[in-house]
Amino acid sequence: MAHIFQMFYSYILPFAFVLGLLIVVHELGHFLIAKLVGIRVERFSIGFPPRLFGKQIGDTDYCVSAVPFGGYVKMSGMIDESMDTDGIKGEPWEFMSKPIWMRSLVIFAGPAFNVLLTVIIFSASVYVTGIAETIGPIVGQVMKESPAESIGLHEGDIIKAIDGKPIETWNDMVMVIHAASDKELLLEWERNGEQFSSAVTPKLDKIQGVGLIGISPATEMRDAGIFESIAVGSRSTWNLIELVGRSFGLLFSGQVPFKEGLAGPVRIAQMAGDSAKTGFTNLMVFAAFLSLNLGILNLFPFPVLDGGHLVFLGIEAIIRRPLSVKLKMIVQQVGMAILLALMIFVIFNDFSQLFK
Repeated sequence: MAHIFQMFYSYILPFAFVLGLLIVVHELGHFLIAKLVGIRVERFSIGFPPRLFGKQIGDTDYCVSAVPFGGYVKMSGMIDESMDTDGIKGEPWEFMSKPIWMRSLVIFAGPAFNVLLTVIIFSASVYVTGIAETIGPIVGQVMKESPAESIGLHEGDIIKAIDGKPIETWNDMVMVIHAASDKELLLEWERNGEQFSSAVTPKLDKIQGVGLIGISPATEMRDAGIFESIAVGSRSTWNLIELVGRSFGLLFSGQVPFKEGLAGPVRIAQMAGDSAKTGFTNLMVFAAFLSLNLGILNLFPFPVLDGGHLVFLGIEAIIRRPLSVKLKMIVQQVGMAILLALMIFVIFNDFSQLFK
Protein backbone atom coordinates (compact mmCIF):
# COMPACT_ATOMS: atom_id res chain seq x y z
CA MET A 1 0.00 0.00 0.00
CA ALA A 2 2.83 2.40 0.87
CA HIS A 3 4.46 1.66 -2.50
CA ILE A 4 1.23 2.46 -4.35
CA PHE A 5 0.80 5.70 -2.39
CA GLN A 6 4.40 6.67 -3.15
CA MET A 7 3.89 6.04 -6.87
CA PHE A 8 0.67 8.09 -6.82
CA TYR A 9 2.30 10.98 -5.00
CA SER A 10 5.57 10.92 -6.97
CA TYR A 11 4.36 10.29 -10.52
CA ILE A 12 0.59 10.14 -11.05
CA LEU A 13 -0.20 13.36 -9.18
CA PRO A 14 2.44 15.50 -10.98
CA PHE A 15 1.38 13.97 -14.33
CA ALA A 16 -2.30 14.71 -13.66
CA PHE A 17 -1.46 18.27 -12.62
CA VAL A 18 0.63 18.97 -15.75
CA LEU A 19 -1.77 17.29 -18.16
CA GLY A 20 -4.80 18.97 -16.60
CA LEU A 21 -3.13 22.39 -16.74
CA LEU A 22 -2.20 21.98 -20.41
CA ILE A 23 -5.65 20.76 -21.45
CA VAL A 24 -7.50 23.47 -19.54
CA VAL A 25 -5.28 26.23 -21.01
CA HIS A 26 -5.62 24.84 -24.55
CA GLU A 27 -9.39 24.53 -24.38
CA LEU A 28 -9.66 27.88 -22.61
CA GLY A 29 -8.17 29.46 -25.73
CA HIS A 30 -10.91 27.98 -27.92
CA PHE A 31 -13.56 28.81 -25.31
CA LEU A 32 -12.67 32.48 -24.79
CA ILE A 33 -12.28 33.36 -28.46
CA ALA A 34 -15.48 31.47 -29.34
CA LYS A 35 -17.35 33.51 -26.74
CA LEU A 36 -15.66 36.69 -28.01
CA VAL A 37 -16.94 36.20 -31.59
CA GLY A 38 -20.42 35.12 -30.48
CA ILE A 39 -20.26 31.32 -30.85
CA ARG A 40 -22.25 29.31 -28.31
CA VAL A 41 -20.12 26.76 -26.43
CA GLU A 42 -22.14 23.66 -25.52
CA ARG A 43 -19.43 21.62 -23.80
CA PHE A 44 -16.04 22.17 -22.19
CA SER A 45 -14.60 18.66 -21.82
CA ILE A 46 -11.47 17.39 -20.12
CA GLY A 47 -10.89 14.13 -22.00
CA PHE A 48 -12.49 12.68 -25.12
CA PRO A 49 -15.96 11.05 -25.29
CA PRO A 50 -17.85 9.30 -23.84
CA ARG A 51 -18.84 11.81 -21.15
CA LEU A 52 -18.48 10.63 -17.56
CA PHE A 53 -19.75 13.46 -15.36
CA GLY A 54 -20.03 17.23 -15.22
CA LYS A 55 -22.16 20.26 -14.47
CA GLN A 56 -24.26 22.49 -16.73
CA ILE A 57 -23.65 26.21 -16.21
CA GLY A 58 -25.57 28.46 -18.58
CA ASP A 59 -25.21 27.19 -22.15
CA THR A 60 -22.11 25.14 -21.36
CA ASP A 61 -21.70 21.62 -19.97
CA TYR A 62 -18.39 21.52 -18.07
CA CYS A 63 -17.47 17.84 -17.86
CA VAL A 64 -14.88 15.08 -17.60
CA SER A 65 -14.86 12.40 -20.31
CA ALA A 66 -13.56 8.83 -20.44
CA VAL A 67 -10.44 9.08 -22.66
CA PRO A 68 -8.07 11.18 -20.52
CA PHE A 69 -5.33 12.11 -23.03
CA GLY A 70 -6.82 15.36 -24.33
CA GLY A 71 -9.94 17.48 -24.27
CA TYR A 72 -12.23 19.57 -26.45
CA VAL A 73 -14.65 22.46 -26.59
CA LYS A 74 -17.95 21.60 -28.29
CA MET A 75 -19.24 24.61 -30.21
CA SER A 76 -22.74 24.83 -31.66
CA GLY A 77 -22.82 23.84 -35.32
CA MET A 78 -19.33 22.28 -35.49
CA ILE A 79 -18.33 18.71 -36.43
CA ASP A 80 -15.64 17.80 -33.92
CA GLU A 81 -14.51 15.13 -31.47
CA SER A 82 -18.03 14.74 -30.08
CA MET A 83 -19.26 13.41 -33.49
CA ASP A 84 -22.53 15.26 -32.87
CA THR A 85 -24.48 16.62 -35.87
CA ASP A 86 -27.85 17.26 -34.19
CA GLY A 87 -27.04 20.87 -33.28
CA ILE A 88 -26.40 22.13 -36.82
CA LYS A 89 -29.43 24.35 -37.59
CA GLY A 90 -27.90 27.45 -39.15
CA GLU A 91 -28.48 29.67 -36.11
CA PRO A 92 -26.41 32.90 -35.91
CA TRP A 93 -24.57 31.68 -32.79
CA GLU A 94 -23.34 28.50 -34.51
CA PHE A 95 -19.76 27.91 -35.58
CA MET A 96 -20.62 27.45 -39.27
CA SER A 97 -22.58 30.71 -39.33
CA LYS A 98 -19.44 32.75 -38.67
CA PRO A 99 -16.97 33.99 -41.33
CA ILE A 100 -14.00 31.73 -42.10
CA TRP A 101 -11.52 34.16 -40.48
CA MET A 102 -13.46 34.08 -37.20
CA ARG A 103 -13.63 30.29 -37.21
CA SER A 104 -9.90 30.05 -38.01
CA LEU A 105 -9.13 32.39 -35.11
CA VAL A 106 -11.16 30.23 -32.72
CA ILE A 107 -9.36 27.06 -33.85
CA PHE A 108 -5.91 28.66 -33.75
CA ALA A 109 -6.51 30.05 -30.24
CA GLY A 110 -5.97 26.67 -28.55
CA PRO A 111 -2.37 26.15 -29.74
CA ALA A 112 -1.71 29.89 -29.31
CA PHE A 113 -2.70 29.70 -25.63
CA ASN A 114 -0.30 26.76 -25.18
CA VAL A 115 2.54 28.87 -26.57
CA LEU A 116 1.43 31.80 -24.38
CA LEU A 117 1.51 29.52 -21.32
CA THR A 118 5.12 28.61 -22.17
CA VAL A 119 6.08 32.29 -22.36
CA ILE A 120 4.35 33.01 -19.04
CA ILE A 121 6.00 30.09 -17.22
CA PHE A 122 9.47 30.83 -18.62
CA SER A 123 9.10 34.54 -17.78
CA ALA A 124 7.85 33.80 -14.25
CA SER A 125 10.71 31.35 -13.72
CA VAL A 126 13.27 33.99 -14.73
CA TYR A 127 11.60 36.60 -12.51
CA VAL A 128 11.62 34.26 -9.48
CA THR A 129 15.03 32.60 -9.88
CA GLY A 130 16.92 35.32 -11.78
CA ILE A 131 19.15 35.13 -14.85
CA ALA A 132 22.13 32.77 -14.92
CA GLU A 133 25.30 34.46 -16.14
CA THR A 134 28.49 32.57 -16.96
CA ILE A 135 31.56 33.40 -14.86
CA GLY A 136 34.25 32.70 -17.41
CA PRO A 137 35.21 29.48 -19.24
CA ILE A 138 34.67 27.42 -16.08
CA VAL A 139 33.02 23.98 -16.21
CA GLY A 140 29.88 23.85 -14.07
CA GLN A 141 28.74 20.32 -14.85
CA VAL A 142 29.97 17.34 -16.86
CA MET A 143 27.34 15.09 -18.43
CA LYS A 144 27.61 11.36 -17.87
CA GLU A 145 28.96 9.24 -20.75
CA SER A 146 29.94 12.40 -22.66
CA PRO A 147 33.18 13.18 -24.54
CA ALA A 148 34.09 15.59 -21.73
CA GLU A 149 33.78 12.84 -19.11
CA SER A 150 35.85 10.46 -21.23
CA ILE A 151 38.85 12.83 -21.17
CA GLY A 152 38.54 13.51 -17.44
CA LEU A 153 37.07 17.01 -17.28
CA HIS A 154 35.72 17.88 -13.82
CA GLU A 155 33.44 20.52 -12.36
CA GLY A 156 35.44 23.68 -11.66
CA ASP A 157 38.02 23.09 -14.40
CA ILE A 158 39.04 26.24 -16.30
CA ILE A 159 39.28 25.89 -20.09
CA LYS A 160 42.46 27.67 -21.16
CA ALA A 161 42.86 26.91 -24.89
CA ILE A 162 41.55 24.88 -27.83
CA ASP A 163 44.00 23.86 -30.56
CA GLY A 164 46.48 26.34 -29.09
CA LYS A 165 44.06 29.28 -29.31
CA PRO A 166 43.53 31.00 -25.92
CA ILE A 167 39.98 30.92 -24.50
CA GLU A 168 38.87 34.03 -22.61
CA THR A 169 35.10 33.51 -22.25
CA TRP A 170 32.62 30.65 -22.27
CA ASN A 171 31.24 31.89 -25.62
CA ASP A 172 34.74 31.74 -27.15
CA MET A 173 34.84 28.03 -26.32
CA VAL A 174 31.24 27.37 -27.41
CA MET A 175 31.80 28.88 -30.86
CA VAL A 176 34.79 26.61 -31.52
CA ILE A 177 33.16 23.41 -30.22
CA HIS A 178 29.82 24.01 -31.95
CA ALA A 179 31.59 24.40 -35.31
CA ALA A 180 33.71 21.25 -34.90
CA SER A 181 31.26 18.32 -34.75
CA ASP A 182 33.07 14.98 -35.33
CA LYS A 183 36.39 16.85 -35.59
CA GLU A 184 39.18 16.21 -33.08
CA LEU A 185 40.19 19.20 -30.95
CA LEU A 186 43.06 19.64 -28.49
CA LEU A 187 41.55 20.91 -25.25
CA GLU A 188 43.72 22.48 -22.53
CA TRP A 189 42.45 23.19 -19.02
CA GLU A 190 43.58 24.06 -15.52
CA ARG A 191 42.61 22.48 -12.20
CA ASN A 192 43.95 23.86 -8.91
CA GLY A 193 46.95 25.36 -10.72
CA GLU A 194 47.78 22.10 -12.52
CA GLN A 195 47.67 21.99 -16.32
CA PHE A 196 45.93 19.26 -18.33
CA SER A 197 45.33 18.61 -22.03
CA SER A 198 43.62 15.98 -24.12
CA ALA A 199 42.15 15.43 -27.57
CA VAL A 200 38.35 15.44 -27.66
CA THR A 201 35.87 14.98 -30.50
CA PRO A 202 32.56 16.88 -30.19
CA LYS A 203 29.49 14.81 -31.05
CA LEU A 204 26.93 16.20 -33.48
CA ASP A 205 23.65 17.06 -31.78
CA LYS A 206 21.14 16.43 -34.58
CA ILE A 207 18.43 18.61 -33.06
CA GLN A 208 20.61 21.70 -32.56
CA GLY A 209 22.87 20.96 -35.52
CA VAL A 210 26.07 21.71 -33.54
CA GLY A 211 28.94 19.85 -31.92
CA LEU A 212 28.79 19.20 -28.15
CA ILE A 213 31.19 17.66 -25.65
CA GLY A 214 28.72 17.48 -22.74
CA ILE A 215 29.56 20.32 -20.39
CA SER A 216 27.58 23.27 -18.98
CA PRO A 217 29.02 26.49 -17.58
CA ALA A 218 29.48 27.60 -14.02
CA THR A 219 27.00 30.41 -13.44
CA GLU A 220 25.91 32.98 -10.91
CA MET A 221 22.39 34.36 -10.62
CA ARG A 222 21.34 37.98 -10.84
CA ASP A 223 17.90 39.50 -10.34
CA ALA A 224 15.78 40.39 -13.35
CA GLY A 225 12.95 42.93 -13.60
CA ILE A 226 9.57 42.01 -14.99
CA PHE A 227 10.18 43.41 -18.48
CA GLU A 228 13.57 41.73 -18.81
CA SER A 229 12.02 38.50 -17.54
CA ILE A 230 9.32 38.68 -20.23
CA ALA A 231 11.94 39.38 -22.90
CA VAL A 232 14.08 36.42 -21.78
CA GLY A 233 11.01 34.17 -21.45
CA SER A 234 9.85 35.10 -24.96
CA ARG A 235 13.32 34.52 -26.42
CA SER A 236 13.59 31.15 -24.66
CA THR A 237 10.19 30.16 -26.04
CA TRP A 238 11.25 31.07 -29.58
CA ASN A 239 14.49 29.07 -29.22
CA LEU A 240 12.46 26.12 -27.98
CA ILE A 241 10.05 26.42 -30.92
CA GLU A 242 13.04 26.10 -33.27
CA LEU A 243 14.33 23.05 -31.38
CA VAL A 244 10.92 21.36 -31.33
CA GLY A 245 10.49 22.07 -35.04
CA ARG A 246 13.83 20.44 -35.82
CA SER A 247 12.95 17.52 -33.54
CA PHE A 248 9.71 16.84 -35.43
CA GLY A 249 11.63 17.18 -38.70
CA LEU A 250 14.12 14.51 -37.61
CA LEU A 251 11.29 12.29 -36.40
CA PHE A 252 9.23 12.43 -39.58
CA SER A 253 12.28 12.21 -41.86
CA GLY A 254 13.22 8.91 -40.21
CA GLN A 255 16.56 10.17 -38.81
CA VAL A 256 15.22 9.51 -35.31
CA PRO A 257 13.22 6.27 -34.83
CA PHE A 258 9.59 6.73 -33.75
CA LYS A 259 10.17 4.39 -30.80
CA GLU A 260 12.85 6.74 -29.44
CA GLY A 261 11.26 10.04 -30.43
CA LEU A 262 7.70 9.50 -29.18
CA ALA A 263 6.84 9.76 -25.50
CA GLY A 264 3.43 8.67 -24.27
CA PRO A 265 1.66 9.12 -20.94
CA VAL A 266 3.83 6.64 -19.04
CA ARG A 267 7.14 8.28 -19.95
CA ILE A 268 5.64 11.76 -19.55
CA ALA A 269 4.44 10.78 -16.07
CA GLN A 270 7.94 9.55 -15.28
CA MET A 271 9.48 12.82 -16.49
CA ALA A 272 6.88 14.87 -14.61
CA GLY A 273 7.62 12.94 -11.43
CA ASP A 274 11.38 13.38 -11.83
CA SER A 275 10.88 17.13 -12.42
CA ALA A 276 8.62 17.43 -9.37
CA LYS A 277 11.28 15.81 -7.18
CA THR A 278 13.66 18.67 -7.98
CA GLY A 279 11.11 21.34 -7.07
CA PHE A 280 7.88 22.96 -8.19
CA THR A 281 9.72 25.45 -10.43
CA ASN A 282 11.28 22.61 -12.43
CA LEU A 283 7.89 20.91 -12.70
CA MET A 284 6.43 24.10 -14.15
CA VAL A 285 9.33 24.44 -16.60
CA PHE A 286 8.64 20.86 -17.72
CA ALA A 287 4.95 21.81 -18.11
CA ALA A 288 6.03 24.76 -20.29
CA PHE A 289 8.10 22.48 -22.51
CA LEU A 290 5.21 20.04 -22.82
CA SER A 291 2.73 22.86 -23.46
CA LEU A 292 4.77 24.11 -26.41
CA ASN A 293 4.99 20.60 -27.84
CA LEU A 294 1.22 20.22 -27.46
CA GLY A 295 0.59 23.55 -29.20
CA ILE A 296 2.82 22.70 -32.16
CA LEU A 297 1.53 19.13 -32.42
CA ASN A 298 -2.07 20.37 -32.51
CA LEU A 299 -1.30 22.44 -35.61
CA PHE A 300 -0.42 19.32 -37.63
CA PRO A 301 -2.91 18.87 -40.51
CA PHE A 302 -4.43 15.72 -39.04
CA PRO A 303 -8.16 15.02 -38.44
CA VAL A 304 -9.33 15.65 -34.85
CA LEU A 305 -6.37 18.00 -34.25
CA ASP A 306 -6.76 21.76 -34.65
CA GLY A 307 -4.60 21.64 -37.76
CA GLY A 308 -7.14 19.28 -39.35
CA HIS A 309 -9.95 21.76 -38.69
CA LEU A 310 -7.83 24.54 -40.21
CA VAL A 311 -7.37 22.37 -43.32
CA PHE A 312 -11.18 22.04 -43.59
CA LEU A 313 -11.48 25.82 -43.38
CA GLY A 314 -8.75 26.30 -45.97
CA ILE A 315 -10.51 23.96 -48.40
CA GLU A 316 -13.79 25.78 -47.74
CA ALA A 317 -12.14 29.10 -48.55
CA ILE A 318 -10.79 27.72 -51.83
CA ILE A 319 -13.96 25.98 -53.08
CA ARG A 320 -16.21 28.73 -51.60
CA ARG A 321 -18.58 26.31 -49.90
CA PRO A 322 -18.49 24.12 -46.77
CA LEU A 323 -17.54 20.47 -47.04
CA SER A 324 -20.44 18.07 -46.54
CA VAL A 325 -21.35 17.03 -43.00
CA LYS A 326 -21.09 13.37 -44.03
CA LEU A 327 -17.51 13.82 -45.28
CA LYS A 328 -16.48 15.68 -42.13
CA MET A 329 -17.99 12.92 -39.96
CA ILE A 330 -16.11 10.22 -41.86
CA VAL A 331 -12.80 12.08 -41.68
CA GLN A 332 -13.23 12.80 -37.95
CA GLN A 333 -14.12 9.18 -37.19
CA VAL A 334 -11.13 7.88 -39.14
CA GLY A 335 -8.90 10.44 -37.42
CA MET A 336 -10.18 9.47 -33.97
CA ALA A 337 -9.57 5.77 -34.72
CA ILE A 338 -5.99 6.50 -35.88
CA LEU A 339 -5.37 8.71 -32.84
CA LEU A 340 -6.55 5.99 -30.43
CA ALA A 341 -4.39 3.42 -32.25
CA LEU A 342 -1.41 5.77 -31.93
CA MET A 343 -2.09 6.19 -28.21
CA ILE A 344 -2.11 2.42 -27.76
CA PHE A 345 1.19 2.21 -29.65
CA VAL A 346 2.92 4.92 -27.58
CA ILE A 347 1.68 3.42 -24.29
CA PHE A 348 3.02 0.01 -25.33
CA ASN A 349 6.26 1.67 -26.46
CA ASP A 350 6.51 3.51 -23.12
CA PHE A 351 6.37 0.25 -21.18
CA SER A 352 8.86 -1.44 -23.52
CA GLN A 353 11.31 1.47 -23.06
CA LEU A 354 10.67 1.53 -19.31
CA PHE A 355 11.52 -2.14 -18.80
CA LYS A 356 14.46 -2.32 -21.22
